[in-house]
Amino acid sequence: MLRIDIISVLPKLIESPFNASIIKRAVEKKIVEIHFHDLKDYASNKRKQIDDYQFGGGSGMVMMIEPIKNCIDSLKKDRDYKEIIYMTPDAEILNQKIANKLSIEGNLIILCGHYKGVDQRVRDKLITMEISIGDYVLSGGELPAAVLCDSIIRLIPGVLGDETSALSDSFQDGMIAPPVYTRPANFDNMNVPEVLLSGNKMKIENWREEKALERTKEIRPNFFD
Repeated sequence: MLRIDIISVLPKLIESPFNASIIKRAVEKKIVEIHFHDLKDYASNKRKQIDDYQFGGGSGMVMMIEPIKNCIDSLKKDRDYKEIIYMTPDAEILNQKIANKLSIEGNLIILCGHYKGVDQRVRDKLITMEISIGDYVLSGGELPAAVLCDSIIRLIPGVLGDETSALSDSFQDGMIAPPVYTRPANFDNMNVPEVLLSGNKMKIENWREEKALERTKEIRPNFFD
């Protein structure tokens, strides 16, 4: 069973995405375990301080190394972890290849950034992998952590109702997925392509491949660079 431990300044902010739909079912099926850890519980002083001013001056507070190390060390006493991931905008951007890799590797710790970020020594000595979800800044790493978890968990066998569904998603084969249609076949004079109604599996697969190629060239031409 895959276990994911999420370390956060505001763990309640991230809990709701895990209480519904696919991720909730994965937890109920005991395919994955999700645990949330409040960084303040690992602070060493009475004020539960987890951040401080940055050396050299400047705006914004910095997450302190001691509470983060205390939390990570506590978790590592009980089990091994394949990766300790820091969610931050200044990192490699999440893609399908990364999600595929993490879905089969083993237990994960995810540290959610906050404030001005973490003490650089955390990144230098404790973190094994850094991931961004895009070139923009959010208030914290909680929502990016939820995005990362969803992208990983849905790939684990037994999570989706159709085992092949995730394999046909966009980006799995380096292409964007073709258009999809459902009933009714005609709506407001908009018709479903006849080939999809033909029952000819070979023609349907050829059509899908052609459309996937067309969409990829149009939307993500950089894939062909």
